[in-house]
Parts: sequence; structure tokens; C-alpha cells
Amino acid sequence: MNIVAEHKISGEPIDKAPKRPVKPVRWFIIVGTLLAVLVGGLVWFNYFRGQMIKQFFANNKPPPTAVSAAEAKSEVVPNLLTAVGSLVAVHQVDVSADVNGRVTEIKFEPGTRVEAGTPLVQLFDAPEQGDLANYKAQATVAQLSLDRAKQLAARQFGPQATVDTAQAAYDQAQAGIAKTEALISQKLVRAPFSGDLGMRKVEVGQYLTAGTAIVSLTDLSELWANFTVTEKDSGSLKVGQVVRLKVDAYPGRTFEGKITTIEPQISTDTRNIRVQATIANPEKILKPGMFVTTTVVLPEKPAVITVPETAVDYTLYGDSVFVITEKKEEDGKTSLSAVRTFVQTGNRVEGRVEIVKGLKAGDKVVALGQLKLQSGAPVSISTDPAPAIPAQPPRY
Repeated sequence: MNIVAEHKISGEPIDKAPKRPVKPVRWFIIVGTLLAVLVGGLVWFNYFRGQMIKQFFANNKPPPTAVSAAEAKSEVVPNLLTAVGSLVAVHQVDVSADVNGRVTEIKFEPGTRVEAGTPLVQLFDAPEQGDLANYKAQATVAQLSLDRAKQLAARQFGPQATVDTAQAAYDQAQAGIAKTEALISQKLVRAPFSGDLGMRKVEVGQYLTAGTAIVSLTDLSELWANFTVTEKDSGSLKVGQVVRLKVDAYPGRTFEGKITTIEPQISTDTRNIRVQATIANPEKILKPGMFVTTTVVLPEKPAVITVPETAVDYTLYGDSVFVITEKKEEDGKTSLSAVRTFVQTGNRVEGRVEIVKGLKAGDKVVALGQLKLQSGAPVSISTDPAPAIPAQPPRY
């Protein structure tokens, strides 16, 4: 090999030592530092975000809910016992004939008022009229024979037996007349009492059997209200107590009567007792068969706490109301909040509820708008007038 040519070779010296690799510990330190910075940044970011969210909601409170408020009052609530029943006429009957016969004349107009004894229907009575004429003729002859026999017997020209026979014949003729007149009166159907007639159920020429209904007759001047109460309430009822009635046909009107009969026996099936009240009906607007809501006025009870009926929230967990309370904020301002308070309720009368336990007089409660509230929620009292609270819910 040529030495001169070897000196011209380019590159690194052959005996130069290679670079040493970086130690693994240094790499671990670098990676760990980067990871620590990354984790710290994430932790700081989450903390900063939570603080900002907390500050946002703290400064962004929803406005108070507008509600209508009412005050719990201490008042004497009418002691009433409510029940349902129906009206029955004191005098009501389906007029019918006592005997069989054919209708020859109808003497009434349906729907009119008649007095007691007014003729209504005439049945065919020609045979009875003939028998009556026969018995009257026999009575005339028997009267003449009796008079002659008495005159002869008074002069001692005739025996007493002749007088007795003539008297018996006369009495027999009179009995025949009385019987026939009774049969004739049965063929003329009359109104048994004064009242209003219903719809006609017969026609001229129709053959009626005894007991067939001809027309209904109802006396509307006085009615009975029959209703039932539970065994528990029977002890508070007495004859003479005032009863108020309401019917669907005349909403808003109240009719009054008095208890006249209390059934002495309690039904073993329902454990209820039947009560009957007598109602005057001078206007004749109440009709038998009407459904009525009866309210018995009982002796008064001591004063109790009451709230509007709409203020009470009825749930499976118990009855409750939202009581409005005042509290001072850190800035010195006063705010209102509604706190759910469980109560024990009693009777409901005229749109108000008796509160037996849980409230005191003067407490303010939410009357309307509590459906969108939670316990402790801020509220504001609305200035809008609250809708009228019905005394009784409508029936459908």
C-alpha cells in the first residue's frame, strides 16, 4: 500500500473514543418533573374552576317566588255534620181503582193541582146504578108495609110479628142501598188528598184491574230529607236540630228544616243510622227524588286555629303548610322564606281548615303558589288579589 495515499484518507481518527449515553436516572428526573408540573396544573385548574362556579352561584341567586299569604286565625268554627241523602214526599201515591172496571170518563188534566176528594176517573157502573134503583124501590115498599103494620099493631088489629117482618124487609132494602152506593163510589176514583197530579197512565175505554196505577199524586208542600250518618256521629244528633240542605238544581241556595225522626236501630251491615228531617217547601221547587247534601248544625265548640283550605298540602307523609318566616341577611336586610311545617288538621268548613296542632294564631302561611316551593325557599308576598276560594268543591 502507498503511504502517501493513506495520508489523504478523510474521516475521524481511528483511535478516537465514542460518546457516552445519558444515564437513565436523569431521564426519570426530567419525566417526573414534567408529570408533576402537569398534575399540579390540573389540580390548580380544577380548584380554580370550582371556586369560580361557587362564586358564580353565590352571586347569582334566583329571585324569590311570589306567593299569596294568609294569616292563621283563631275563630269559632260552626260545628257541622255533613251527609248526603235524598228527598221524599210526605204524601205521595199512585192513584188506583179499588175494583175492576172499564174507564168511561177521565175527569182530570195531567199536571194540575187537585183538592182532596176531586173526581179523577169514572168506571162503568150501570149495573150498580140499576141495583141501586131496585133497592130504593124495595125500600119504599118496605117503608109503606112497615108503617101499615105499625098502625094496625097500635090499634090491636095486627100481630107484632107482622111489624117485625116489615122492619126486617125495610132494613134489608136499606142495607142493599148502602152496599150498592159503596160499589158505585168505588167506580168513581177520587183524589185521596190535595196535591199535584203527574202524567196520565190510562185511557178512556181501557179495562182496569184493581190496583192499576191511574196517575201519580204528590203533595209538594212538605218533604222529608232522608240521610244516614255513621255510628260515631249518632250520639250528637237530637230531634229538633236544624238541618241545612243544598241541591244541584239550585246552586247557591240553602234550604232549612228540622230533624223529626231518628231511626232507633243501627244497621248491622253499614253501621250507619238513618235520620229524617222535615223540610217546608212553600215554593214547591224541591222535588221528591232529588239528591241533597245535608248539614246538621251541632252545638258550638271552642275557638280553633283555621287557615284557608288551599294552604294545606295533603300527602301520604302527612298534612303540611308552608309557614312564612323572616330572617336578617348579613347586609342587614330582611328576607322571607317558606318553611314546610307538618300539622294535624280537623274539620273543613266554608273554605277553611281547622288546624288542631302545628300552628298558632298570627302565623303567616302560603295560601297559593306552594306547589313550586321547597322548604326554606325565598319567597315574596304577591300584591295581586288571590282568587276566591270556593266554600265547597264542585261536584261532577
